[in-house]
Amino acid sequence: MSKAVIVDSDIVTPFGLGIEKCWTNLCEGHSAIKPVDRFDVSSFGCSVAATIEGLTYHKDFSLVWQMLTQLSPKAIPNDAALLLATTTGEVDILEQAILEDNKQCSESQLSELLKKVYDLYGLQGKASVVSSACTSSTAAIGLAAASIESENEDAVLIVTCDAVTEFVFTGFSSLMALDPEGARPFDAERQGLSLGEAAGYMLLMSEDRARREHRSILGYVLGWGLSNDANHMTGPARDGDGLARAIRLAFNNAEIDSDSIGFICAHGTGTRYNDAMEMQAFKQVFSQPHCTFSVKGALGHTLGVAGLLETALTLQFLKMKTIPPSSRINKIDDDAKGWIVTNKKSHDCQVALTTNSGFGGVNAALVISR
Repeated sequence: MSKAVIVDSDIVTPFGLGIEKCWTNLCEGHSAIKPVDRFDVSSFGCSVAATIEGLTYHKDFSLVWQMLTQLSPKAIPNDAALLLATTTGEVDILEQAILEDNKQCSESQLSELLKKVYDLYGLQGKASVVSSACTSSTAAIGLAAASIESENEDAVLIVTCDAVTEFVFTGFSSLMALDPEGARPFDAERQGLSLGEAAGYMLLMSEDRARREHRSILGYVLGWGLSNDANHMTGPARDGDGLARAIRLAFNNAEIDSDSIGFICAHGTGTRYNDAMEMQAFKQVFSQPHCTFSVKGALGHTLGVAGLLETALTLQFLKMKTIPPSSRINKIDDDAKGWIVTNKKSHDCQVALTTNSGFGGVNAALVISR
């Protein structure tokens, strides 16, 4: 059985293009959450999000396409299978069509975006969409690793993208899920999430092929776990059982125990129920506190992109032997005391856990190593 390795990855976030630029801003405690000027937010109870400068709205190209074309992949093999991970894709095309009273708008369908991405990278292999709420790209990484280890594929390209649009902003606002002051994951006075946008790709290969082609190995996907707590359309099961099950599946798949984990890159959206649920899950799985953080106080919640974004950053945190602070925390919630990192911290570990959860009760966990 060949191991699944990560050989290339890149991201574009509100901090700019590239993993290193994002990592530097996170470690310095910066936050990209700021007032929204892309559309009118005066009627909402929240007016902030983490958006990328320089993107044009309702113009010639969708927001996610403008993000994707900034990425610079290195030697993507044309026989790689493609997994496109997103929640809403080019929904701004649909918005524009509605505003123009255009009732025919097939261009906004995820299948159309899949074709565009397939052509962009000049691929000839299989192609699929993975749309699993906020676990979309996490699930895609797990599916890619499973496909490689079972020898169904030896190269899988994951491409992920989601944007802050008026449709998305309105939806989360109607759920009263947005913090008007900006997301404060694991803070005692947190009120909700902040939306963010990003795009990225990650190329996974079998270790055999990567070494045969003299590819640099950035890290290993040691294990993955997916579950669904089937609790509520938008609310997680408060006991954390679903996420704990996904984490245990990832540990079993990786053939490790909880003591092997150096730190946890949590989902940490800043909503009261999500953060509390995560801490319940972690306390079920780990016998003692582990260094835990969330990047969403800095980058906002990038929806389907979150898993790939956080996996790429986790590899950087492992490489640089540095754990970033959880941004924007004023007072750690009692449940999270002893776990949450509020200052940049050095470490000397090789294995990390990253988790994501989403609407519909989905949960995903990945065990990543250098």
